[in-house]
Amino acid sequence: MHNIIIKKQFLIFNNYKIKSAVGKRGIKLKKKEGDFITPKGSFKILKILYRRDRIKNFSTKIKKIPLKKNMGWCNDPRSKRYNKLISFPFNYSAEKLYKKNNTYDIILVLNYNMNPVRKNKGSAIFIHVAKRDYSKTEGCIAISKKDLKNISKKISKKTIVKI
Repeated sequence: MHNIIIKKQFLIFNNYKIKSAVGKRGIKLKKKEGDFITPKGSFKILKILYRRDRIKNFSTKIKKIPLKKNMGWCNDPRSKRYNKLISFPFNYSAEKLYKKNNTYDIILVLNYNMNPVRKNKGSAIFIHVAKRDYSKTEGCIAISKKDLKNISKKISKKTIVKI
């Protein structure tokens, strides 16, 4: 079984050490929505969202869902759809997943705060594509698109992400 380990500036997979970015306030126990913390813990990868127009020949053992222009992720604790995939138009705050930049070309959705969902505990903890300068995230883990595509081929439902 191939687990993924996240340390400050690195993601370790098999014996590969890959440059990564984490939340602006580092890796800690996450307290609330919008705290810029990457949550400590062990998580499963539930599904992969990806841009079909930008990612070709993409194989993985994990369920993959092509992104559509109207897709988003609810980050509003007042909504019943908090920390879930949504479609726009949407009456609450949500992040657009179909972006002009490539940061969400591939998204590994981690099961952080999902079962049960606790209001205001934080939403949308993903492993996604890093910006060129590997700038800090709002709480996600970010690595290069090439590395993310390669890891996606080798992971399974049993893969644990240890942060």
